[in-house]
Amino acid sequence: MPAYEHTYLQIDDDVRLHLVLAGPLDGKPVLLLHGFPEFWYGWRAQIMALAAKGYRVIAPDQRGYNLSSAPKDVESYKLEHLSQDVIAILNHYDIEKVFLAGHDWGAAVAWVVAARFPERVEKMAILNVPHPTVLMRTLRKSPRQMLKSWYIGFFQIPGLADWLMSHNNFAGVIGMLKASSKPDTFSPKDLDEYRKAYANAGGLTGMINWYRALFKSRPSTPRKAKIEMPVLILWGKNDAALSSEMAENSLEYCQNGELVFFENATHWVQHDEAEAVTKKLIEFFK
Repeated sequence: MPAYEHTYLQIDDDVRLHLVLAGPLDGKPVLLLHGFPEFWYGWRAQIMALAAKGYRVIAPDQRGYNLSSAPKDVESYKLEHLSQDVIAILNHYDIEKVFLAGHDWGAAVAWVVAARFPERVEKMAILNVPHPTVLMRTLRKSPRQMLKSWYIGFFQIPGLADWLMSHNNFAGVIGMLKASSKPDTFSPKDLDEYRKAYANAGGLTGMINWYRALFKSRPSTPRKAKIEMPVLILWGKNDAALSSEMAENSLEYCQNGELVFFENATHWVQHDEAEAVTKKLIEFFK
């Protein structure tokens, strides 16, 4: 099995993205978008399995994460910019249409890419994040969901949230990972890799700025238009932060959507059910 390939792509004067590549050059392209507080490594159980099936896999560190640039201004983390990063990757590799998969914030970016650039996405897999309209509507109307999403408000505090989460070798953010997962979801080695990635990024500010940018500027996605391409939603039902009802409601925004629940998985579904998630992705992209 070939090793990961590492490369960099200059997006603009301020942003350079680190990419991990695997699989044959002529394979159908699959783009994997990680979420908070992970990096490309969050897809480690899927990358080589997809490559072994003949796909050309691209797994970037999104801006603010690990070895990619972390611009200082909050404006740089608007979903419009994040989705444009995806298009820049596709353009660089002359990819007309891609199989797109996203987890957590990566799924949020995927939803926006599918809405803004439907002609560039062949199929889309979404892991444990609802359609943006469903999320915003639920946050406004559901006190239970607002309580589950308390950390979003905490992240709005400049400086303090960054320091508290980073203090003592990133104990705060590691604690969040442990509290929201199963005991065996992340091994000590995995957590060490995450700590290294946070240090590579110069701390957590770039990552937390994604949340700040969301509140400063709501994404300009079509509110009623349905996502055109086939969509597969994979959802760990024991998500501590997001209710499974939002997964069901997200199907309203898909012309051709399928929802699969994993009853014993947490928010970290591609870790908890690595083999099953990989199998579902391979079947879906095929």
